Amino acid sequence: MTRTQGLNEAAGTISRHSLHDAITNRLRDMIIEGELEQGVRIYEGPLCETLGVSRTPLREALRFLASEGLVELVPQRGARVRQFSARDIEDMLVLIRSLEELAARIACDRASDEEIMEVRRLHDQMMAYYHSGNRLDYYKTNQQIHTAIVALAHNEPLAQVHTSLQSKLKRIRFIGHDGPEKWASAVCEHEMIMAALEGRDAETLVAALGEHLGYAWQRVRHMV
Repeated sequence: MTRTQGLNEAAGTISRHSLHDAITNRLRDMIIEGELEQGVRIYEGPLCETLGVSRTPLREALRFLASEGLVELVPQRGARVRQFSARDIEDMLVLIRSLEELAARIACDRASDEEIMEVRRLHDQMMAYYHSGNRLDYYKTNQQIHTAIVALAHNEPLAQVHTSLQSKLKRIRFIGHDGPEKWASAVCEHEMIMAALEGRDAETLVAALGEHLGYAWQRVRHMV
């Protein structure tokens, strides 16, 4: 193989990966924003036309989203957006709350100043999205913050379980910010979380996260 052929093959691999990521990210956003509704079958033909892609990369993206828990692959019937019962959602939120409270307590001892500063950077970016009314990017950054706080505990098994649950609840957590009052309340709660983290005040941070995630269920319970 010549060096040129090797570079061309490498470029093709990067291109395929970029296409996969682009399709997966677009489908994930469509699920989060409700453009693809929970429990509804995903029709490949119209979706391929909408996205301007062929069936093969679309199916690869759907399989990836199935691994995240956002899509179900039904034998002989294709794919559909996964739908959870109210009990499923409440149970997962209870577990996420427990995981984040535990991570917060550990993080106040283990996190470096630089790591906490990175969470502050994410928080400030999230606030900028809030003030500009950019709800989707606000939500994505919000989820990055929760993931980052768990990561501060430097406990890989804890982080893995948290990531798995969080991926299944993307749509639910998004609608928890629906409406100006709910959104403003969530922002105030995050301000308290950030202040406690920067002060390495474990008890206040645990309480703030617990209250925030407890309210998460209250905000969505009538919508599921």
